Amino acid sequence: MKKQLYRFFIELTNKQWSSSLIEKYTCSSVSKPMIRPFIKAYQINEKEMEHSVEDYQTLHDFFIRTLSSEARKINYSADHVVSPVDAKLAEAGTITKNREFLVKGKTYSLQEMLGSDEKAKAYEEGIFLVLYLSPAHYHRIHSPVDAEVMDRWVLGRYSYPVNSPGLQYGKAPLAKNYRDITELKHERGQMAVVKVGAMFVNAIERTHENRYWQQGEEVAYFNFGSTVVLLFEKDVFQLNPHMSIPCEVKVGEQLGQWL
Repeated sequence: MKKQLYRFFIELTNKQWSSSLIEKYTCSSVSKPMIRPFIKAYQINEKEMEHSVEDYQTLHDFFIRTLSSEARKINYSADHVVSPVDAKLAEAGTITKNREFLVKGKTYSLQEMLGSDEKAKAYEEGIFLVLYLSPAHYHRIHSPVDAEVMDRWVLGRYSYPVNSPGLQYGKAPLAKNYRDITELKHERGQMAVVKVGAMFVNAIERTHENRYWQQGEEVAYFNFGSTVVLLFEKDVFQLNPHMSIPCEVKVGEQLGQWL
């Protein structure tokens, strides 16, 4: 019953008119007085920000804030993968031969997430990582490796919550939500960066359209809280053994190494 009620209310509120209202409000100067309460509620560290709070004219502008150059240290190396976002590393595991993986007790189809069986086949028996961004997190996305962009594509129309209740009770949001996918070719093979939209606003803005990504450089940003799923091929990646899941990670922090 709890799951059915949750889905009912989410479907009731996740409509075009409600999304439009929220977007108009957060992008309007009327939302500026909410910035200070937002900082207090989510205990955001102002010292990390590139600009002062007074410089932001809307809640949206604050939400996609940039950080000072000293705020994050990129652990550069061709031997490992760094976190593309500030996030909670919520899940990690192995993709099955059937191209499925388990998140919060729910089975996800990699074919559905990527939009084709051909794309999914490359990651059969590989590793997946789920990085969840709450409203409190810095919402810009950086490259996890030095790589060449193999392909980019967008799937899905609507977005549902990707927080813990959303993953537990929602209808497979990681595979059904609006998502912007980039496949990368690196020294050890290929990987996929799946940027998943969150509830109400399907806004994932690319800030980097070049053919090559450099480890640590900004490539996109989320307009609202969301999730990044990293996909690796079989026998090429190992998660940092010192990480206990779930755990908080920062942009540029080593997630694991190439085998």
